[in-house]
Amino acid sequence: MMTTLTQTFQTETSIKMQGITCQPPLHRIAGLVLLMAGLSVIGACSRKIEGQASLAGEASPAMSGEAVSADPLFSAPYIDIDEWRDTPVRHRYIHGGFEGTETRFSFYFPPSDQYEGRFFQHITPIPESENLAPKVPAGEYNKIGFSIDSGAYFIETNGGGHLDLSVPTGTPMDPTITAYRANAAAARFSRLVAQQIYATGKRPFGYAYGGSGGGFRTIGSIENTKGVWDGVVPYVIGSTMAIPNMFSVRMHAMRILKDKFPQIVDALEPGGSGNPHAGLDKEESEALREVTRMGFPPQAWFGYKSMGLHGFALLYQGVRAADPSYFTEFWTKPGYLGFDNPESFDGYRLRFETTIAEPVTAAAAASLRIHTDLFEEFRGNVDTAFQVPAGADAEKVIGFRLAQTPPEVDFLGGDLIITSGAAMGKEHALARIVGDVVVLGAGDKATVESLKAGDEVSVDNSNFLAAQTYHRHQVPGPDFPVWDQFRDQNGMPVYPQRPMLIGPIFVQATSGSKMTGVFDGKMIVVASLWDREAMPWQADWYRQRVAQHFGGQVDQHFRLFYTEHALHADKPRLKDAARVVPYQGMLQQALRDVSAWAEKGIEPPPSTEYRIIDGQVLVPDSAANRKGIQPVVTLAVNGGERAEVTAGETVNFTGTIAVPPGAGSVVKAEWDFDGAGTFPLSSPVADGASEVTVSITHKFDQPGTWFPALRGGSQRQGDSTTHYGVIRNLDRVRVVVR
Repeated sequence: MMTTLTQTFQTETSIKMQGITCQPPLHRIAGLVLLMAGLSVIGACSRKIEGQASLAGEASPAMSGEAVSADPLFSAPYIDIDEWRDTPVRHRYIHGGFEGTETRFSFYFPPSDQYEGRFFQHITPIPESENLAPKVPAGEYNKIGFSIDSGAYFIETNGGGHLDLSVPTGTPMDPTITAYRANAAAARFSRLVAQQIYATGKRPFGYAYGGSGGGFRTIGSIENTKGVWDGVVPYVIGSTMAIPNMFSVRMHAMRILKDKFPQIVDALEPGGSGNPHAGLDKEESEALREVTRMGFPPQAWFGYKSMGLHGFALLYQGVRAADPSYFTEFWTKPGYLGFDNPESFDGYRLRFETTIAEPVTAAAAASLRIHTDLFEEFRGNVDTAFQVPAGADAEKVIGFRLAQTPPEVDFLGGDLIITSGAAMGKEHALARIVGDVVVLGAGDKATVESLKAGDEVSVDNSNFLAAQTYHRHQVPGPDFPVWDQFRDQNGMPVYPQRPMLIGPIFVQATSGSKMTGVFDGKMIVVASLWDREAMPWQADWYRQRVAQHFGGQVDQHFRLFYTEHALHADKPRLKDAARVVPYQGMLQQALRDVSAWAEKGIEPPPSTEYRIIDGQVLVPDSAANRKGIQPVVTLAVNGGERAEVTAGETVNFTGTIAVPPGAGSVVKAEWDFDGAGTFPLSSPVADGASEVTVSITHKFDQPGTWFPALRGGSQRQGDSTTHYGVIRNLDRVRVVVR
């Protein structure tokens, strides 16, 4: 039967792609940075997997006139696993791939009585495993459970092949494979399998979604294909100028403001002064103004201790590869900060020559309580931050002990420059320095293995410091007003400009698209107002591209929903859960909305209303005026946003939770008084109410400053028991206890 499905997939084609060649697998650190810089690193020509299973005893359906595979590279699909599983919910699991490629897929089909004729397909930021979904615990964040609860089967792929960032690269190949072709081929083939399983000739509707880099790839997928996906939900998206500029400006601010963040955060907290510039010197105030006007949400600085470098740790290497002369000119030519104001780097710049003493393994680093994670996402996690690795991972070299300890500087990143030995002339990224140990960033495994005790090296962060103001020398056109701060009164750049804008090159290589706003189908973008990695204005930038294409018909194809008090990440464990909310419920509702829109013509609620001033996205205070689908929560303590009381005094809290028109009803009202983010107390809410007022009293026994919070939740059907589609928001107040 597998032969029948494969023949159907091969023959029902209408579009031919020319010039596609089969290349050896390509992997390396460049895998990520050069994927963005214009070189794909995922190879084809993999070996055939033996022991293929089949869909025995079932007939192959026709495709109802739809063109199936447009791509000869993916003309030979196979299935090697077909079995029923009971976790996280009952489903039929099918795994396979395409012969002659490294592309693999997993399909998760619901029982027949739960299937409603659609699929949801998640697209990861970079090519990843096709077996991620089963690793997520059952509940709100499990994509399989959500899909089946929504009448859909779920698809995930490895995006064309898994990236190994430690193996040297080879010949580049067509980047469109990782951008959208591998995912499109899996989606097309899944329809044949679904029609076989459910014995129906009806074409399943299909919807893709992905965030951050996956948002780029989701947009590129629908802009570059026809008939594959009926709608998409990109979330926390960037623009064509996102890379590396949204990170470089943040790194610059983190360096200049490192000692002033506590007072900046306090000024922006409820009951604070509201003036984050108070007490800053000229350089500090200018840095804060620069990053804010570029779109960084000021309230999001609360996470300054743990936000780390994020993607900049790798993007930095991509900038160096794309524009190497910048890093010399930064220190030697007028118009660049390193030449014009070198004293700004006093206490930061490090150029230290020494020798290698010994390698440091992952196990040794764990015993020394040295963090080794590249993106620093778990630095504050007491459960995993110092977990001792096992097996081969324990013996992996993650750094080196130096013969001498480098001078202490505020080191955010840099390079290990090798000046003798087998690897002489090579460099490797450094993530951090801990005493006399340098911790490696992503890089070439062969270089690490060739380093020996006694090899001469230089620890140098000059290039990393230079990269932090690269955005000043990347001024784009007038459709990017956040760069107006770097233009003179005639609209000309005030700083020297580099020969090219590298952001659009990176983005097109990642997504296969120039983000034109031209697509067939429906799209709902979900964006976060406190996003520190994808500045919130970028979702509006893309909305404007869509509006240019569709004109007065834009509302028939597009929605933009902003989530207040939400960050960039979509993982289950939130940082500071008493201060932020997940956008998972909004993402899930957007997927259900886009499917109802495409299948039944049911229009979603209107987009969130907002305005943009100096790079900041501002939304109305009331739910009725704000629109969108997130509830609006307001909280008062003793009638205001700040109260000063004595220990043991009764304090009164009153809050409201209001749902925008057409967005459902309130299902949760939860209280947190100690800042732990557990919200142990709840107030009852009336069934079906679109607005509720709740009140509670509390006594604080200990002196100090507290930030109690009210968190509200809404759900489209008013279901207070479901895991899915519960959209949250919160508000906080300040209580000073004497």
